[in-house]
Amino acid sequence: MTQPDPSGSVPRDSRKDEPEMADLSASADAAADSAARGAKPDADAAAPEVAAASEQPAKPAPAASKPGKPETAKSAEGESWLETVKTIVYALLIALVIRTFLFQPFYIPSGSMENTLLVGDYLFVEKFAYGYSRASFPFRGWPVGDFFHGRVMERTPARGDIVVFKMPNPESSEYMQDFIKRVIGLPGDRIQMLNGVLYINDKPVPKVRVDDYVGKDQYDIVRPIERYRETLPEGKSYYVLDAMKDSNEDNTAVFTVPPGHYFMMGDNRDNSDDSRLSVGFVPAEDLVGKAELRFFSIDDTAVWYEPWTWPGAIRYRRMFTTIE
Repeated sequence: MTQPDPSGSVPRDSRKDEPEMADLSASADAAADSAARGAKPDADAAAPEVAAASEQPAKPAPAASKPGKPETAKSAEGESWLETVKTIVYALLIALVIRTFLFQPFYIPSGSMENTLLVGDYLFVEKFAYGYSRASFPFRGWPVGDFFHGRVMERTPARGDIVVFKMPNPESSEYMQDFIKRVIGLPGDRIQMLNGVLYINDKPVPKVRVDDYVGKDQYDIVRPIERYRETLPEGKSYYVLDAMKDSNEDNTAVFTVPPGHYFMMGDNRDNSDDSRLSVGFVPAEDLVGKAELRFFSIDDTAVWYEPWTWPGAIRYRRMFTTIE
C-alpha cells in the first residue's frame, strides 16, 4: 500500500492515466501556426491581382444596336441622301405653289412694250389679280385643264393694266406662249386707230408729244423715236412710241370687243403683234396675271460666258421698281 505524499502531490504512477493536455495544446497551436503560414503566401499572392484589378478603368459597355439593323456607314449615307431628296422635293413644292397661286417671274424677250418694259427686264406677275383659270397652271393644268373653263375668284382687269396672257390664236406659231401687253379695250368697247391716234368708243385718247426715245426700231436700227404720253379716259397715263408714220398699225378698222374678251396693245405701237394683228381678242380665261414689279434688268452687252461683262450691263436704276 502506498502512502500518501506529505506534500499533497499526486503520485507519478497515478498521473499516467490522465490525458496530456499540455501536449495537445502545443500540437494544436503548432497546427494553427502551420496553417496560418501556409495560407499567408496564397493571400499575399492574390492581393496584387486584386489591387491591379481595382486600378484598371472600367470598360464602357458596348452600345446596344437595333436587332437586325446594324449601324453602318452605308446606312448613314443612305439616310443622308434621303433627307437631301426630301428637302429638294419640299422646296420644289413650295416654289410650285408660289408660282401657281401668288407670283411668277417673267423675262421680257422683245421690244413690243418699249419704253415701259425693255428687253432684259425681269418682273414678277401677280397671279391672283384676276382670279385663277387653267392658264394659271403649268401646261394649262394638263390633263385636267382640258375639262376646266372659265375663272375662279374672277376679277375684271382695269383699262391700262399690263397683263401677261396666253397667245389665244391657234393658227399662230406662238399659240399658247406667254405674251405681255396693255389692256386697252374692255368687253363691249369699240377700238380703232386713226392716223396714229387711239379711239375708244369713238373718242380720241389724248396724246401729247414728249422728248424722243433712243432705241431700236422695227428694223433693229438704233435711232431717236418719237415718244408721246397717252392718257386713258380713267386717267391712266403712260408713254407710247411711234416709230413709223402712217403705218398699217396706225390706221385700222373698228374692233368691237366681244363679251368675256379684252383688246390688247403694245406701247411700241409700230413694233407689236397685238389685238390689231394675229393676237386678236384675248379671252378672259387666257389671262395669266398682272405685271407689278420689275426686280432685275440687264442690257444686251452682257455675255453669259464672260462674267466680267455682267456688272456693267446691269440697269441698276430699273431694279425693284413698280410697273405703270
